[in-house]
Amino acid sequence: MKGIWREYRRTGERSLRDRLIVAYSPLVKYVAGRLGSGLPAHVEEADLVSYGLLGLIGAIERYDPERDIKFETYAMMRIRGAIIDELRALDWVPRSVRSRAREIERAIAELESKLGRAPEDDEIAAKIGITTDELESSLTDISRSSIAALDELWSTGADGDEMSLLDTIEDTDSIQPAAALDETEAREALADAIARLPEREKLVVTLYYYEELTLREIGEVLGVTESRVSQLHTKAILRLRSRLQGAVATA
Repeated sequence: MKGIWREYRRTGERSLRDRLIVAYSPLVKYVAGRLGSGLPAHVEEADLVSYGLLGLIGAIERYDPERDIKFETYAMMRIRGAIIDELRALDWVPRSVRSRAREIERAIAELESKLGRAPEDDEIAAKIGITTDELESSLTDISRSSIAALDELWSTGADGDEMSLLDTIEDTDSIQPAAALDETEAREALADAIARLPEREKLVVTLYYYEELTLREIGEVLGVTESRVSQLHTKAILRLRSRLQGAVATA
């Protein structure tokens, strides 16, 4: 494969690029499957794959084999970014869902600051002025959108590449040395935020992002329904986002 990369970089031949696309296309299927698992049924995985393919092509065209970073790592970041960008462009997530997600984030941040611990569901619901049943319903709605995933973009690297929360927990090298400090700080901030999650939410995040279990498989481990795991995952992400946004604000 290194020989193909060198020749493609030297000549830019389309046939070589096409060979690289075919060789790395399973990455697109993998990322699309992961992102699509929490989206509504009307979002077709085939569409996500087509969006991700554009990201793969862009990654191949921009990748420098001489850099100290695996292509797979770089490509997965690009593929995720392309899919999320397209979902945003479609703007299929209702404003009310986005608004409620921000409302829950703010409530969590304010309660954690006041209580010095992770707030319970009834405390979050009371802060917002809704019932716990309504909170669970909101979490379910939010879980069906890309705004409730560690794949959601958080900050931007020094070379203009966007970095997601998920990128900070993967075994990645910085794309440019100048971005190394930012990524190290991001990993440390995220690790600290995950460590302070309630135990069940921490377990869900660990099993989903580190062990790569599906929500259904996590449900079997915890002895709860897949929809309950989805709610736990969403709460964890909103907690993480509120904490990390706070960390950025005070940096």
